[in-house]
Amino acid sequence: MRIVSATEITKNIKEMCIEANIVLSSDVKEKICKSAKNESSVLGKQILETLEENMEIAEKEQIPICQDTGMTVVFVKIGQEVHIDGGFIGDAINQGIREGYQEGYLRKSVVKDPIVRVNTKDNTPGVIHYEIVKGDKIEITVAPKGFGSENMSRICMLKPADGIEGVKQAVIETVKLAGPNACPPMVVGVGIGGTFEKCAFLAKKALARNLNETSEISYVQELEKELLEKINQLKIGPAGLGGSTTVLGVNVETYPTHIAGLPVAINICCHVNRHSTRVI
Repeated sequence: MRIVSATEITKNIKEMCIEANIVLSSDVKEKICKSAKNESSVLGKQILETLEENMEIAEKEQIPICQDTGMTVVFVKIGQEVHIDGGFIGDAINQGIREGYQEGYLRKSVVKDPIVRVNTKDNTPGVIHYEIVKGDKIEITVAPKGFGSENMSRICMLKPADGIEGVKQAVIETVKLAGPNACPPMVVGVGIGGTFEKCAFLAKKALARNLNETSEISYVQELEKELLEKINQLKIGPAGLGGSTTVLGVNVETYPTHIAGLPVAINICCHVNRHSTRVI
């Protein structure tokens, strides 16, 4: 049994909240820079170059890449041989979010109740997904999620007969509906299978996957590639002003499902696809 202190978890969460909001991961940076070179639209190219400049300024000046510093989504894989000492892990995570958003001067965007809508003033609580795994380590991914793109996401409860063509249609239609509202170029996370809530989790999880990594499932690899090509052919373009770069990447995750269903979730993210991962 390995002991991990709650204070260590808080410290890492705090640092990751600040880091994720200021520095984009290398895979997302790479995609934006490559797209800026290859963009067919003059205006689109200018917009992508401005995004490059914005990334550089944010990192140099240690300020947020985007004013919407998101609602903090946290994925936690906890080894079954780990014992958390000195406090409850949920409290430790939320304390890390609280400290990170205060010390990093990040915008607090969370309201305590969805109807009453009084700001919690510290960006807590986060949305925390726990998974028990083998081993004695804790893997944490912090993914602040802005709501301009979150609001354009959808779940589609398809029929099994709709098949993979139905999945493609649902994804492409969702991106069309999102248009400029999701601050393109976008990253699209797709979850297929499971149940109503499981496919949404898969879609969210897909956004945190490195854009240079492909699925181990051959048909999913082809699906990701085809969707990327077809969505970019929509010509929505950077900022929705036309061009060949509508999405930077499409990541698809799957899970077994019921014989009577084909749940599909499409989680849209803007070009500021933020995530930071550490292993404790």
